[in-house]
Amino acid sequence: MEKVVRLISMAPLFLQMLLVSFPLAFAGHDYGQALTKSILFFEAQRSGYLPGSQRVKWRSDSGLHDGKASGVDLVGGYYDAGDNVKFGLPMAFTITMMSWSIVEYGKQMAANGELGHAMEAVKWGTDYLIKAHPHPDVLYGEVGDGNTDHYCWQRPEDMTTDRKAYKIDPSNPGSDLAGETAAAMAAASIVFHRSNPSYSNELLTHAQQLFEFADKYRGKYDSSITVAQKYYRSYSGYADELLWAAAWLYQATNNQQYLSYLGNNGQSLGGTGWSMTEFGWDVKYAGVQVLVSKMLMQGKGGRYSSVLRQYQEKAEFFLCSCLGKSSRNIQKTPGGLLYRQRWNNMQFVTSASFLATVYSDYLTSAGKNMNCAAGSTSPSALLSFAKSQVDYILGDNPRATSYMVGYGNNYPRQVHHRGSSIVSIKVDPSFVSCRGGYATWFSRKGNDPNLLTGALVGGPDAYDNFADERDNYEQTEPATYNNAPLIGLLARLGGGHGGYNQLLPEVVPAPKEAVTTPKSAPTPKFTPAPASTSAEVAIEQKLTTSWVANGKSYHRYSTVVTNKSAKTVKDLKLTISKLYGPIWGLEKSGDSYGFPAWLNSLAAGEKLEFVYIHSADPAEVSVSSYTLA
Repeated sequence: MEKVVRLISMAPLFLQMLLVSFPLAFAGHDYGQALTKSILFFEAQRSGYLPGSQRVKWRSDSGLHDGKASGVDLVGGYYDAGDNVKFGLPMAFTITMMSWSIVEYGKQMAANGELGHAMEAVKWGTDYLIKAHPHPDVLYGEVGDGNTDHYCWQRPEDMTTDRKAYKIDPSNPGSDLAGETAAAMAAASIVFHRSNPSYSNELLTHAQQLFEFADKYRGKYDSSITVAQKYYRSYSGYADELLWAAAWLYQATNNQQYLSYLGNNGQSLGGTGWSMTEFGWDVKYAGVQVLVSKMLMQGKGGRYSSVLRQYQEKAEFFLCSCLGKSSRNIQKTPGGLLYRQRWNNMQFVTSASFLATVYSDYLTSAGKNMNCAAGSTSPSALLSFAKSQVDYILGDNPRATSYMVGYGNNYPRQVHHRGSSIVSIKVDPSFVSCRGGYATWFSRKGNDPNLLTGALVGGPDAYDNFADERDNYEQTEPATYNNAPLIGLLARLGGGHGGYNQLLPEVVPAPKEAVTTPKSAPTPKFTPAPASTSAEVAIEQKLTTSWVANGKSYHRYSTVVTNKSAKTVKDLKLTISKLYGPIWGLEKSGDSYGFPAWLNSLAAGEKLEFVYIHSADPAEVSVSSYTLA
């Protein structure tokens, strides 16, 4: 039903090898700015009554009667992605990963002035989860359903779709959903332990009740909430969530019953048996294994230390597979990005990179290395890998595209997202009907009227290709669980290790009111380069980075073509001479270069960026011809 456009890679093999070999050589990024934006995205995903402090001004109140038909208040929470459904399993996982990000890197967030916003993002989710758990053995796991929602293209504020609420209980169990929600509340209780102890205790009570419910009444949630099967089916079952919940409850309480659960059930529930190559909202084993490894390195294993070491062996298998040093490695694109699947691949990139980052810090604090099939590996290798993935996301990739909306100059502008693609209700309050939204807004080829700042979209295909088109949902749809681990990554990369032992008990500082001014993206070193610029079309070249490989110097140049006219530039032809390496972002035709396959014109004021790498001074770029329309 929905179209996916695939582009043809233009990158020659030897340069792809260069990109993989030197992922850290690209230009530095403003991780602090990216962190600010990535947290802001969650405010665009809010459901319910929006607070006075709401910073995403184009959004308004929505879903104000959620749960009413079932006699329960389910107003609030988050929409998961580009739709208007509240799916409980990915929402809970989002909150777990945001909380873990804060637990590990709250100090770095505080230094950046973003800890308060991050904690508000967690609390917006946990406030909803508390409402969704009105009884120890009842949990509401979905509001709305994907089938009716996907039939419509409406702003959240205009929704006319079914808002039925779906629950699990002893007769209709859902151990995976209850277990993940228990993990989210336990992790969040650590976040608020110091700043809001009463709220922390409330979360912990819910977490303990939900874990008991999940363990006592076992079953897959999508067998009870069958409308979720098409969208968030629990393929991995519930065993991983039971271990995940127990691990977070042990971290939050130090109660030995949860350590015993991990020790006694590691084999039967798969924690010590499964060697994983993915981590995400469905499959939690790698996360469990890394978190349990932390407990072991903290000296908290006790009589179960030998079992916990088996968890750690599986954790290191996963991380070695990310580095390409395992007996079974995770696929990477030619540009070096982890690649798991074509639909929203970025979720696996950020979650795996987060595990690599925290494990790197755990090893550093413990003074240890990691054991891979290819040999001993230092903690720095893990951190370097994670940094390479984040830098790819932010623009250091063959397309020179930032996959975070609003970061850099070249980012997706036709996001598969109902709210951002339809004019704000505050600008035009005219009702947008269910099917009318498709006709008027979904099919529209222009840029989104509302900037979905900070959203991390699904990303490129297995060959680094990407089509910025609204109907290309596999690549242009964002999701909350893409961003949740990313905030921890960005805080760590922007703030450094902080000079403290990552294995000490977690203490999240109380957030401070911070007045911050927007940061601009870092300005690369400007290098004048031969360029022929017309009155209507301007060309500017910059040297963004240099490195040495095998005694030879390589340079990466970014070239920006700007339409300075009041009309649209079409049929652009550029002449490029003295180019001795591969180039991305242009299509070659004969002796000249034109627009890439994903672009056919430049509107007034718009820019086109292309990059090339070679071992010489800048190439000579000139405008051969173009037409104005």
